[in-house]
Amino acid sequence: MRKKIVAGNWKMNNDLAETEMFLVELKKQVFPEDVVVMIAPPFTSLNHTFRSLREHPVALAAQNMHQSNEGAFTGEISAKMLKSVGASTVILGHSERRAYFNEDSAILAEKVNTALENEMTIIFCIGEELDDRKKGSHFELIKTQLSEGLFHIADEAWENIIIAYEPVWAIGTGETASPEQAQEMHKFIRKTLAENYSKEIADEVSILYGGSVKPDNASEIFGQNDVDGGLIGGASLKVESFMKIVNSFEK
Repeated sequence: MRKKIVAGNWKMNNDLAETEMFLVELKKQVFPEDVVVMIAPPFTSLNHTFRSLREHPVALAAQNMHQSNEGAFTGEISAKMLKSVGASTVILGHSERRAYFNEDSAILAEKVNTALENEMTIIFCIGEELDDRKKGSHFELIKTQLSEGLFHIADEAWENIIIAYEPVWAIGTGETASPEQAQEMHKFIRKTLAENYSKEIADEVSILYGGSVKPDNASEIFGQNDVDGGLIGGASLKVESFMKIVNSFEK
């Protein structure tokens, strides 16, 4: 049975003091037993967050990593470094990394390999721009992002993969794909996995929606058959809104 997951991606927000204020409130919460909860703070807060949440059922993710295990790459972070501070999950391929830092499929495939070699779980992001959807090329683009970034991995590696579908036109814009649009794409992603690997693998992979999920729309989005949770941006920066989303799965 695939996991229900809510992961908070803080992006470049919250210094160490702000992180501590968040964690104090987060540790007061009661977490549903059937939902995997993750947060991805900035690199500077990873170890503090890991130590603070040691006794709590919240997993720690990093927002990015370099494709090399070590070397002369000033300002970069390796998988080994991330694991040493408590992060065993990493977000790869986020639309902002693709757009602002020119991370293409070749680089992302290398990052995937490195993360798997280091026994990390990967949240792999895919998604289309508004122009792609208007042109009707969004399904083909998603298929290409999947195939070029992930379809080289072995069957057994899929137990370490979470896919996050993020329509770029709905990130930070206040726009959200309708629940029906989200379901349509999630179903297509699962079908594509089944065609290239197996139905068993496709049925086990969690696929998250990552486009402006908020407390008032999370329940309807999470209620779709092929939506297994969310990769949450702005709404994950406040404990109250984040926990409302965590508790949005239909009972």
